[in-house]
Amino acid sequence: MTARRGNILGLLACVGLLAYAYYAQFVMHLEPCPLCIFQRVGVFALGTVFLLAALHDPAVLGRRVYAVLIGAAALATIGVALRHLYIQSLPPGSVPACGASLDFMLKIFSLSEVLVKVLTGSGECARITWRFLGLSMPGWVLISAVVLGAWGLWANLSRRPPVLRF
Repeated sequence: MTARRGNILGLLACVGLLAYAYYAQFVMHLEPCPLCIFQRVGVFALGTVFLLAALHDPAVLGRRVYAVLIGAAALATIGVALRHLYIQSLPPGSVPACGASLDFMLKIFSLSEVLVKVLTGSGECARITWRFLGLSMPGWVLISAVVLGAWGLWANLSRRPPVLRF
């Protein structure tokens, strides 16, 4: 398999993750908290880099650059997912009350202030409204970001990109 195909597969995985997030929001009526939205942004960034790498299909140096970008996007997503899992693990009463909506905060505060407030977490981020195999949504985002980051590094850095046989 070529690096281009590896990047296309990474892109398709990101599209699938985002499609399920929107399905959960609009069909299952699970309202995303601010940290969930930040995780979506991270998965979108990963997908965007996979798309650009697939379209560009660069030589060795370009693949290295895309690998670094994929790694950075994956690490940022992992960081937000870990923070979300930490907030969900706190005992009741130790998490601040629910705050303003993300839309409202973006209108009132600077982006850096919004980032600090969101990453601090609040009551809506501590609620667990969905589980699959015992893991909440941020747990699955964490696993997905680790796998996608590793996949992107492998697909773009290996001399011989990964081979998938079906």
